[in-house]
Amino acid sequence: MELSYYRLTLLSYLKESHPQLASDIGFIKTRADEASQAYSDAVKEGLSQDEASELANLTLLRNLLFSQYDTIINVLWNEFPDIVPQSKAKEYATKILSQCEQVFLQYPLSDEFAYSEEYNTLYTELTGFISFWLEENEL
Repeated sequence: MELSYYRLTLLSYLKESHPQLASDIGFIKTRADEASQAYSDAVKEGLSQDEASELANLTLLRNLLFSQYDTIINVLWNEFPDIVPQSKAKEYATKILSQCEQVFLQYPLSDEFAYSEEYNTLYTELTGFISFWLEENEL
C-alpha cells in the first residue's frame, strides 16, 4: 500500500489509540483519500493552508477522537497501578478491549464523549468491569 502523508498520519494514530483498526487497509485508504480531498477542496475554495489542513485533519480523525482503548489504559493507570504496571497497561488494554464491548455499547460514543457527563458513569462502570476481569484472571 502506498503511504501518503494522510495514510501515515492515520496509521500512526490508529496504532496508538485504536490498534484494532490499524490493520484495516480499506478503512485507512478511504479515510486518507477523504482527508486529501478535503484539503484539496478547501484550497480550491480559497482557504489558507492552515485552514485546509485543519479541515483535512478533522476529516481524517472523524469519529476517532474518543478511544475505548485509551480509556481502558487510563482506568488501568489510575485505578489499578498496584496490579497493572504502566509498562503493561497497553498489553492488558488489548486483552480487555473486546471484553468491554458490552459496556461501551451502552453509551453514545462520539468525538466529544470524554467531555460529557456520561463519561464519568462509563469510567466507573469500566473500573468495576476491569476489577472483576482482573480478579477472574487472578491478577
